[in-house]
Amino acid sequence: MKFYDCSTAPSPRRARIFIAEKGLDIETVDIDLRKGEQLGDAFCKINPRAAVPALITDDGEAICENVAIAQYLEAIHPKPNLMGHTALEMARVSEWNWRLEFEGLSAVAEILRNSSPYMKGRAMTGPRNIEQLPELAERGRIRIGYFWEDLNAQLSTSAFVASDRFTFADITALVLVDFSKWVESSPPEDMSAIWAWYKTVSARPACQL
Repeated sequence: MKFYDCSTAPSPRRARIFIAEKGLDIETVDIDLRKGEQLGDAFCKINPRAAVPALITDDGEAICENVAIAQYLEAIHPKPNLMGHTALEMARVSEWNWRLEFEGLSAVAEILRNSSPYMKGRAMTGPRNIEQLPELAERGRIRIGYFWEDLNAQLSTSAFVASDRFTFADITALVLVDFSKWVESSPPEDMSAIWAWYKTVSARPACQL
């Protein structure tokens, strides 16, 4: 297998942590997003959406979404389990991961891509150029603020996001918290449940990658 990464970007970090938690040794190719390597012909042949991460299987198939990569690796390397043991646990991991992506990561990306001067004309990932809308950055800050309330409430009743143990949902949540620092939209200090969980999870060796 071959893993296409970017050491400075949040999205492929999720796959990188998942691979490390599984204890897998996969050849890694770093794609420099700052230089626009993801938009080059060579990488677009791998992922026409011009985004990382991407995983090339031993059969030469390209898998280009975090959830899909996680599901594939879980299927061929089931231990340690990170996607859920029981039907209900798998549903909870999927449910919370979706919320973390849609209500969390997309909100932070909305802020960054519609406010950063380095993102002018690049308000969305992919091969097409889209102009910034400052109003979306403002909306993103409101969205992430509400989501922190929900996540803190969840972690007030559970040691981990979707289960009583570490799962893929915790990987996504960790990356979200760290990504939110880029736009100064981290959880408020008084959300003690989030920060207690964050201290525990970020201490894991794989999560320091």
